[in-house]
Amino acid sequence: MSTARSRTTQIFLTSTLYGTATLAAALDAGCFPDADRRILLVSNNAAVPETKASLDAMPGFDALRGRFDDVVSWNTTIAPFHPGGWAPRPDDVPLWERHLRLAWGLGDDDIELAVESIQVNPALAVAQIFTGAPVDVYADGLMSYGPTRNKIDPLVGTRVRRLLHLDLVPGLKPLLLTEFGVAPQIVPTEVFLKVLGELADAPGAQDCVPAVEAPALLLGQYLSALGLIGAAEEEELHLRMMRGAVALGHTRIVFKPHPTAPAQWSKALGEEAGKLGAELTVLDDGVLTAPVLAEVLYQRMRPALVVGCFSTALLTASAFYGLPVARVGTEMLLDRLTPYENSNRVPVTLVDALVPEVTDRAAVERAGTARGAEPMAPAELTGLVTAVGFAMQPRIYPGLRPAAERYLAAHLSTTTWRYFKRKRLTSLALPGAVPAQLAFLPRNAVVRRVARSVRRRVVRQ
Repeated sequence: MSTARSRTTQIFLTSTLYGTATLAAALDAGCFPDADRRILLVSNNAAVPETKASLDAMPGFDALRGRFDDVVSWNTTIAPFHPGGWAPRPDDVPLWERHLRLAWGLGDDDIELAVESIQVNPALAVAQIFTGAPVDVYADGLMSYGPTRNKIDPLVGTRVRRLLHLDLVPGLKPLLLTEFGVAPQIVPTEVFLKVLGELADAPGAQDCVPAVEAPALLLGQYLSALGLIGAAEEEELHLRMMRGAVALGHTRIVFKPHPTAPAQWSKALGEEAGKLGAELTVLDDGVLTAPVLAEVLYQRMRPALVVGCFSTALLTASAFYGLPVARVGTEMLLDRLTPYENSNRVPVTLVDALVPEVTDRAAVERAGTARGAEPMAPAELTGLVTAVGFAMQPRIYPGLRPAAERYLAAHLSTTTWRYFKRKRLTSLALPGAVPAQLAFLPRNAVVRRVARSVRRRVVRQ
């Protein structure tokens, strides 16, 4: 008596072209087993999806399309709900699975999932609908090196088999999902670069790259939309990027704004460029046209310098392309990020520790090495991320306390203090905390002024 083999369908959820390129590289590298069918489930997570083109309309997407049998829109599937704000009610999960199996022609196929950002929707919603399906998580940025931002239901977390990630910081292992014993797996850099090469050679992508030779490339992130800083402060951040680049001798400037950033920021940069005698080119992609990837610009333009705040693209420029990089504003953000467990804290910490400040000419010039400049030794960097990760999520990672204590006892200095908050260390009884008998002092304004004065004198000595 023979039994028919069960069909397997793999569903790959993605919301960015960078993430789709990561999935394509993982497939090319054999990180996923063979399947009878592969579906790319596209989610447009923009605040107003109607004003931003979906990633399958981005220049170069067609170069990645062939890895998948079908492309399905998650937005269309759950309309009129927003992907970031919708999840099935527990009692409706069986109904939704039945509906999706019918709508997508899944039948009785065994389902395997590959998702990003498993701790939030839409990834969490998809994982909840396909109850029991094994899950692979892939990371398309620096947040994978930090802790899971909130507790995940064990019914989802225990199904995660591995974390696929790019080797953006060689020698550093991700903390994400380690509370479930999830092992990280690197997507080979050479395969990822080959995929990015396909994107760069795509006709649509070529049309989006300006003919500027070896410029300084400024990366906008629209941090004010996330509530991290004010709009005026972010505009000044961009101006500081330009001033720093010009001070380093760059007169050809290309600004890559965030696609939803206000147009007046580009205008302010243009006025500043005129004052500084620089030639500015702004990548203006229009309201409904998605922007080209920064990595495509790296390959087509070979910028002489890349300047940003804490974008993942800074480390792809340095680690993957050997381009000089520089940062602006990370120290301010480390001070401003609230609450302390804000998921941007580890990306900001990594960029601050690994990328030189744009005003540090010598460090910027050293940054253009084959694997990027790493001012902090890998072991010390691991200790720093472990300590920051524990301070962010002590309840999720209680086992990291001894390592955090060792790092803080040995490495707290005027340089590393900006990665921590004394109030946080005090609440966790970690080295660097205020002694219990002096805990009233931070609430006394006079004492605080005296303490700051004494600290300044000590530092000068």
